[in-house]
Amino acid sequence: MAQYGRPSTDTYNADLYTDQAGGSTNIYTTIDEVTASDADYVRTVVGPTSDVYVTKLTNLEDPLSSTGHIYRFRYAKSAAGGAQVDLTCQLRQGYVNEASQGTLIHSEALTNISETWTTTPITLTGPEADAITAYTDLYIRALFNQV
Repeated sequence: MAQYGRPSTDTYNADLYTDQAGGSTNIYTTIDEVTASDADYVRTVVGPTSDVYVTKLTNLEDPLSSTGHIYRFRYAKSAAGGAQVDLTCQLRQGYVNEASQGTLIHSEALTNISETWTTTPITLTGPEADAITAYTDLYIRALFNQV
């Protein structure tokens, strides 16, 4: 049975990420939809320098399998300025804060992301899936950096 963990809270936002309208409260609601909408989104400050945003995912049940674990993230950069922006997206378990980031399940580094909205699906390896011991304690940690 397919399950979908969606953003459920802003866990870490010290770098003042905002929604598309500049709001900074409950910005996870702009990225928690069932079907992706490019009309609302989370954005970094101009010229991000290792800026981090973390969102907790909704609770999932252990599928009792090491296969079929996929997480997806959608991203783009602003065309303004044309600077190179790199993105690292991580799936973590047990994140508390930046000093206690929990267990890294998977990390994906993307260099010079595009101005076009892109969805990247990541299929976890068996050992990565097996490293998940608490499906109710998963987080997405995104780090943006202008080069």
